[in-house]
Amino acid sequence: MVALNPLLPPSCSPSSQVSRNKHRLTTQTSIPLTIPFRRLHAFNGFIFPSTKPIHHTLRPGFKGIAVMTDDKSTMSSTEENLENIAIFNVDPALKPYKDHFNYRLKRYADQKKLIEEYEGGLEEFAKGYLKFGFNREEGGIVYREWAPAAQEAQVIGDFNGWDGSNHRMEKSQFGVWSIKIPDVEGNPAIPHNSKVKFRFKHSDGVWVDRIPAWIKYATVDPTRFAAPYDGVYWDPPLSERYQFKYPRPPKPKAPRIYEAHVGMSSSEPRINSYTEFADNILPRIRENNYNTVQLMAVMEHSYYASFGYHVTNFFAVSSRSGTPEDLKYLIDKAHSLGMHVLMDVVHSHASNNVTDGLNGYDVGQSSQDSYFHTGDRGYHKLWDSRLFNYANWEVLRFLLSNLRWWLEEFKFDGFRFDGVTSMLYHHHGINTTFTGNYSEYFSEATDVDAVVYLMLADTLIRNIFPDATVIAEDVSGMPGLGRPVSEGGIGFDYRLAMAIPDKWIDYLKNKKDHEWSMKEISSSLTNRRYTERCVSYAESHDQAIVGDKTIAFFLMDEEMYSGMSCLTDASPAIERGVALHKVDYPTMKTSGPHQSHQK
Repeated sequence: MVALNPLLPPSCSPSSQVSRNKHRLTTQTSIPLTIPFRRLHAFNGFIFPSTKPIHHTLRPGFKGIAVMTDDKSTMSSTEENLENIAIFNVDPALKPYKDHFNYRLKRYADQKKLIEEYEGGLEEFAKGYLKFGFNREEGGIVYREWAPAAQEAQVIGDFNGWDGSNHRMEKSQFGVWSIKIPDVEGNPAIPHNSKVKFRFKHSDGVWVDRIPAWIKYATVDPTRFAAPYDGVYWDPPLSERYQFKYPRPPKPKAPRIYEAHVGMSSSEPRINSYTEFADNILPRIRENNYNTVQLMAVMEHSYYASFGYHVTNFFAVSSRSGTPEDLKYLIDKAHSLGMHVLMDVVHSHASNNVTDGLNGYDVGQSSQDSYFHTGDRGYHKLWDSRLFNYANWEVLRFLLSNLRWWLEEFKFDGFRFDGVTSMLYHHHGINTTFTGNYSEYFSEATDVDAVVYLMLADTLIRNIFPDATVIAEDVSGMPGLGRPVSEGGIGFDYRLAMAIPDKWIDYLKNKKDHEWSMKEISSSLTNRRYTERCVSYAESHDQAIVGDKTIAFFLMDEEMYSGMSCLTDASPAIERGVALHKVDYPTMKTSGPHQSHQK
């Protein structure tokens, strides 16, 4: 093992990637931050931006002020004692950045206090799916949608012949449209599994149709080329709802993670289903001694080639592989085999699609009235996607509720947060090299809005399900990312050790067998921050699918098709490939006490 300074962040290899994009990175300088505030107004359990002076918006005696912007105003501090931040005891080298830690901890504490004051607590706040979207209430179905810039709104669908003239919605002073659709002869007016959409008129007088933001299922007509997606009202009768039969297994002390894409798991040239994956693939994964399955591409995405990373419908399961009830069966089957199931959750960005995604709601709105930032800040130029405004109250409600939805409705056991590097910094890691200098992590380049959101998300997850496993895909090595929020960290259990698969690919592409250095390999396997655990793997979809090849193909290439028959002797290329593959993967099992490993 190579001796390392336990207080230094792991160095990233020159080829480190921000997920799905290979580009270089640049250092940033440390700049003092000032503390801003956000004006909010409460109404009927919701909080919305207000133009009134802040002393008109908060009840007497309320001492915490919402802090969800990066402007340079000032705010009153919370009454929390933030002088003794425990993370400094782990890493004294962070003390020069005490002001930054105080700043973001106050932002977190004040925002959490405001949520408690006006929403009844973080857990209640994260039940947004019980208010927004379609929900059964006494005597009918209530539909609510947040669209502040809309001038008029209707709900349309199969149930009214796509004519919303008799189903006009009413707008509250805070931009929430709502309608109650009474039952018909004791039955819901909108049948289960029927198509629905939100129709609204924006400021230029044009009517547009959009999939409801909180829709729980969305489908596309497979017989029509390039057909748009439709929202589906999903409320099956009790007899058709999947009932979980097995409890969650105990949290593994060291997760052995099998990363999987359900649609790509079939041996046949077609998209696989949730039930087929559950019955045919899960037992094989368990037989290979994996105790955790990480599922990609669960959230609905209209562009299949994005591998699930351009999400259009955040509360809906990908309909290509089946229904919500089918996914529940898969997760229950995994639990019956003693395996945890993690979801690859994408809260770092959203699809740029208009007709079938959240981007369709961003019509003539300012940032405070939109899911996304406006202008360049709201667009990721390399991913061609929209970027959330984590300062917005309704965005917080939407994303936090999304986490609770997947944990409680589907019994997922945790999350792998995608694209965390893009969230943590205003530059999104683009053209930036992280050298390990702490000023690269704690400066005006840091997106504190996103940091506060991640802290709230981790707190919520622990409160709902203390045994959850939460992993961050971060290539920057942000100090404190894997330490508890109570210590001043961001709260993740693990960080993905992205430099390890990069090292293997570098060796396979650029070095001959005799040039392999065990010193370099062991250094890559053990280079991590003291007390911050990481997931180490030989390869993942970032290396194996997106613009590259699997390790097996690097080693054996076309010989895999002709040289692996059991009827003939293996070719030299196959013998070498299998031997080096056996060197590669077992190292994941011996990568240190603070690490986990993943396929």
